[in-house]
Order: sequence, then structure tokens, then C-alpha cells
Amino acid sequence: MKIAVTGANGHVGVNLCKALLDCGHQVSALTHKNTQALKDIPVQLVKGNVLDPQSLTVLFKDVEVVFHLAARISITGDPDGMVARTNAEGTRNMVAIALAQRVKRFIHFSSIHAFQQQPHHLQLDEFRPLVTNQGFAYDMSKATGERTVMEAVKKGLPAIVLSPTAIIGPRDPQPSLIGNAVIDIYNHKIPSLVPGGYDWVDVRDVVDAAISAIGKGRVGEKYLLSGHWHSLKEFSALIQEHSGRKTVSMVLPMWIAKVGLPFITVFSKMSKKEPLYTHESLKIISEGSHLISNAKARNELGFSPRSLSDSIRDMIDWLKQDGYIQ
Repeated sequence: MKIAVTGANGHVGVNLCKALLDCGHQVSALTHKNTQALKDIPVQLVKGNVLDPQSLTVLFKDVEVVFHLAARISITGDPDGMVARTNAEGTRNMVAIALAQRVKRFIHFSSIHAFQQQPHHLQLDEFRPLVTNQGFAYDMSKATGERTVMEAVKKGLPAIVLSPTAIIGPRDPQPSLIGNAVIDIYNHKIPSLVPGGYDWVDVRDVVDAAISAIGKGRVGEKYLLSGHWHSLKEFSALIQEHSGRKTVSMVLPMWIAKVGLPFITVFSKMSKKEPLYTHESLKIISEGSHLISNAKARNELGFSPRSLSDSIRDMIDWLKQDGYIQ
């Protein structure tokens, strides 16, 4: 089967391309940046991006299944408008060409951040409403993209939506925001932690569910791919356990982190580096749901998330092997 993948040089994309090839499929990968992440993966490279319909037409040629992963992730708003353009307009372009080309499956990667996180005391599942115009730029853009896909289902697009939580695991070639957090904790570059945490899911389990969705996913359905919620303190402790290096354990009150936000922002702009944290990341850490259900994905896609401990162990081994840490 010939399969197209956008966002192929990202964490999920690299792992997905490799797994699809291992299953015997042909893979065309859309890429507009450095292709180093795909250098050992024999995919057909198609130069372009989701804002260029002409390149998408080339990507879709003779393709039966499309995985749409390409997205602009941000915890700093949308100062240049590219978050909204990539995640919303880009998805509209993908959907239009998928309908024209009559693909057999369109598997769209959304995000847990597309869903409203409140109320916290209730389970978050596929019936939870999407964010509206009250969310952060990234959240709203992913919700818009998801709505676009579901509207296209009514026009005949055989689409399925997958919504993973915070993705972790090996073969993270960029590395991702979470990959860099693991590296920074390992290298003692993070002086303290804050209360709160994430729901973490292994990239390999996300990929397995995505491939399963080709045959088992029901058109027009959403599937949450959650793993296990752990605090940042537990996260750091697992890095210490599997690396043998002492890691940060001090947890400061949230108000101290908020007091430091202006200084973090100024330093980030002066150094032209990603900020250690932002208002958005603090809110995600402190207010993200602890009760995210993956029951539907388990029942229909055979989704079976491994422990965070296993994910961190394997990620540290991979980071060492690839020279990101010593």
C-alpha cells in the first residue's frame, strides 16, 4: 500500500515512517526542512509544505492512505501567525486535496490540547467539547483543524482523528520539546520544578495505534491516545533512576514561577533561545486533566500504553546512542 505522511521529520513522523516500511508499505514523506532525521529511512521525499497545494498534489499521487501529522507547536502564542496558518489553513488544504484524490483513509493527528480541560473532576473523553476562542493559539488552531476534518467527513472524506497526550520515547531526532526537557534535566540545566505534570504516552504506542487505525478505525470517529499521568517530580525521579545521575527534585510553589516569568521572557529574547517555561506551559502543567480516558482506543484499536518508566529508560538509551547525552 502506498501511504503519504506529513510532518515526517518529527518525533511521531520518523517513528511512523519506519514502522510503515517495516510493515511492507511504500511511504511518501512531505518535508520542507532538514531531512537529516529521515536519512536512514528509505522513504520517497516530496519537497513542500501543507501551505503549498501544488506539493500536496504531488504527495497524494497514487496514495491510498494519508497520515496528517504536520503541525506548528507553540507555548509562546502565535506572533507571526504561522501556528494558525499551518494547523488550520494547512489542514484545510490537506482535506481539499484528499477529497479530490479520493483517498481511502485520512488519519488526522489532532491533540489533547484541542479539548477543553475543564471540568477537572470529570473524565475527559471523546465527547468533551473542543476549545473555542478562549484557548491558547495552539489549542485553538488544533481545534479548528479537527473541526475541518470532521466537516469533511460529511462530504465523504474517510477520516479518523487521533489525539495523543504528551509524547515521549526513543528516536526523537530533532529533539522535540519533551526530548529537550529530558536532556536538560539529565544535564542539570533545570534548577527546580513546579507543581503539576502531564499525561505521558510513548511514541511507539501512538504509532501502533495509528497503523491499527488504517484497518480498525471507524470513519468519522475520534480516539484519545493517553498514557499515564505523572508529576514533574516523578518524571525527574525516573530520569534519575534510569540514568544513575542525580536530578532535580526541588518543587517550588507555582507563584514563584509566575513571578519569574517576565525575567524568563526577557532572557529568552536576549539569548534568542526557547524560554525555560511560559505562561502557557505553566497553565498546561497545573491545569491539564488527570482523567483522560483511552478506553475507546483500547477497545477498537488495540491501544496498550506502556509505563512511563519504560519510555524514559528507552529514551535515555537512545539519546546516549545518538550522542545527545553522555
